[in-house]
Amino acid sequence: MAASLAWRSSGTWSRVPPAELPKRDGAGTALVLPVVAQKKAKKVRKIILKEDVEQLGKQGEMLEVKAGFYRNYLLPLGKAQIVTPLLVKEMRIEEERIEAEKKRVKEEAQQLALIFQTVGAFKVKRKGGKGKQIFGTVTAQDLADIIKAQLQRDIDKRIIALPDIRETGEYVAELKLHPEVTALVKVNVFAN
Repeated sequence: MAASLAWRSSGTWSRVPPAELPKRDGAGTALVLPVVAQKKAKKVRKIILKEDVEQLGKQGEMLEVKAGFYRNYLLPLGKAQIVTPLLVKEMRIEEERIEAEKKRVKEEAQQLALIFQTVGAFKVKRKGGKGKQIFGTVTAQDLADIIKAQLQRDIDKRIIALPDIRETGEYVAELKLHPEVTALVKVNVFAN
């Protein structure tokens, strides 16, 4: 009987001498073979995305992806980087800096809202027509110009929500200073 190949627990094929081959039992019908298997290792990589990847995640996100996907797609295109302890530390520092910046911007918006509350009302002069009618309308740009003239603050006209103003009277404008901070401003329109 010649030697044959057998799978070893070490995970390699090797030649087994005939003396070590399993014997047939007494009836001569069944061959008893012990089977030893190893669990296949998971092939995933922990990565951080350098830029947004469609259907995967956003920049700075930490993910686990298949090793082949990382090696064949993300790495050659420079879209991801393997996670290292130093990289995780840098990421935490960057997140803390971003959070501090968001907090500062929100506090600044709250202070500006407080200034708008203390000012009271902004007065807008327009050429008058019949009764309460005025010529033209009061626009968000007009209000932004008045705020800049009185408070020396640049306000973008896109954050101002004004009702349609075509008559004299008192109106309320909403200024969206921050996603979480809005200020209500009174606008007095009168004819000269």
